[in-house]
Amino acid sequence: MARVTSLTARRAALVVETPRSDRRKLTKRFVESIQAPKVDGADVVLWDSELPGFGVRVKASAARSYLIQYRNSTGRSRRVTIGRHGVLTAEQARNYARGLLADAKRGADPAAERKAARRAYTVAQLCDRYLKEHAEVHKKASSVAEDRRLIDTRVRPALGTIKADAVTRDDVMRLHHSLRATPYEANRTLALLSKVFNLAEAWRVRPLQSNPCAHVKRFAERKRERFFSADELGRLGKALADAEHARTEKPGAIAAIKLLALTGCRRGEVLALRWEHVGLEAGVLRLPDAKAGARTVALGAPAVALLAKLPRNSDYVVHSASSSKRPLSSSALEDAWHRVCKSARIPDARLHDLRHTMGTYGGQAGLNAFMIRDLLGHKTLAMTARYVERDTDPLRAAADQVAGRIAEAMRQKPR
Repeated sequence: MARVTSLTARRAALVVETPRSDRRKLTKRFVESIQAPKVDGADVVLWDSELPGFGVRVKASAARSYLIQYRNSTGRSRRVTIGRHGVLTAEQARNYARGLLADAKRGADPAAERKAARRAYTVAQLCDRYLKEHAEVHKKASSVAEDRRLIDTRVRPALGTIKADAVTRDDVMRLHHSLRATPYEANRTLALLSKVFNLAEAWRVRPLQSNPCAHVKRFAERKRERFFSADELGRLGKALADAEHARTEKPGAIAAIKLLALTGCRRGEVLALRWEHVGLEAGVLRLPDAKAGARTVALGAPAVALLAKLPRNSDYVVHSASSSKRPLSSSALEDAWHRVCKSARIPDARLHDLRHTMGTYGGQAGLNAFMIRDLLGHKTLAMTARYVERDTDPLRAAADQVAGRIAEAMRQKPR
């Protein structure tokens, strides 16, 4: 059991501290052997023998927390609680304390920084910092847009005004449970919040290992993969042809849907596609910044024919109806897709299902997993563009076969 000998009054609370001669290395066993004070409001503080300024506080409730003590640039003594024992190990706390004490020696004031951060940061402000300093720096524009949508529609209304360091697991569970009707979106919101609160710990807005999203159980998600039957593709092709003839949909939206069907590309890849990325003679699209990195997409003959007929009146292959200088927006494409599917009597279809159709038909055509992987760009290409294009001949033949089947089905009259 740890021995304590000196008793001092500090801020109207009793604090029992170890003398310098009795200091020992703080370990799990030693910390748990410290007897809690028998007086309510009293604390026992023991200091580490290896790292000056690093210690543990034990309250009458037996709660144990790691802390540091240092002097700021004006010579005032300051204490900062790092985290609770059990949530943090002694070694984790020591390593974190070492960094804080080093900052203090360089003139920083961790206590003042933490106080200012807690006073300033609501969850809404924390999310703003996440978007500016993390998402916009490290994530793709489409991912940033999705993060911003979830923050604006889900996080801010529920948690925005709460102080970031005051959010509890119950708060997160209530938000997650409120979205149970849309389990996929509920889980994406939870994952986003978990990342935000992890960064809050790195930014010293919350103590280490205090993420309120921990141990919140995700909802089960139903796999949303489906592919179009030949009859559905026939109805879809007719609906697109009717919309094009009647001019009820914008040409860019119709072209985008056809490209998604005939190439298996992702929606963002088609919307961001520029003519400089199109190589009709080689029969490829050279995408500089796809989801999995730069990749080359092999085009089948129907896709090449479609691209050859499109007007080149913009830098973008499919552009906005209001301005040729802007790409077609995702919302405009989504709206057009829903109208076309309604006309085709396909009520449960998503744009991404066109990509699943390409992969499924590829498997039915006898392609192996490696060719389907490369056909859809599921893995980052490690080789340079020159070597990738050297190997596109078998992929182009595969794309020709699969896209040809899809194009033929879209030309057929539905039953």
